[in-house]
Amino acid sequence: MIVGIGTDIAKVSRFERWTKDPPMICRFFNTNEMNTAKSMQASCEHYAARFAAKEAFGKALGIGLAGFSLRDVYITNDQNGKPALNVCGSAQKILESMYGDCYVHVSLTHEKEYAVAFVIIEKKD
Repeated sequence: MIVGIGTDIAKVSRFERWTKDPPMICRFFNTNEMNTAKSMQASCEHYAARFAAKEAFGKALGIGLAGFSLRDVYITNDQNGKPALNVCGSAQKILESMYGDCYVHVSLTHEKEYAVAFVIIEKKD
C-alpha cells in the first residue's frame, strides 16, 4: 500500500555555487554522494537531483525536512544506473516509526536547468 508520495524540482544553477563551497556540500550530502560526484563531469546536475530527492522524501513523509539530517538520506545507483534512495540514522528512525517496514522508490531526472525527483513510500504487507 502506498503511504506517501513526494516530488521536488531544483534549479541546477543553484548548485554551481555549492560545488565551490565544500562545507556547504558536506552539510547536505552523504559521503557516498560526494564521492560519486567527484567522478562525474556534471556534478551540479548530480547534486541538484539528489537534493530534490531529499526534499521529495520529506514531502512523502509529510513532515518536510524537519527531524532528520539530509545526510541521512542518500542516493546510490546500481550497475545499470538505476537510482535507489537509502536512509540511515535519524531519517531511518522517522521512517520506521511512521510506517514500519517499507519500500522507498525514487525516480530522478535532469535537463539543462532543472532536476526533478519523485519518491513513493510503500508499506510492506
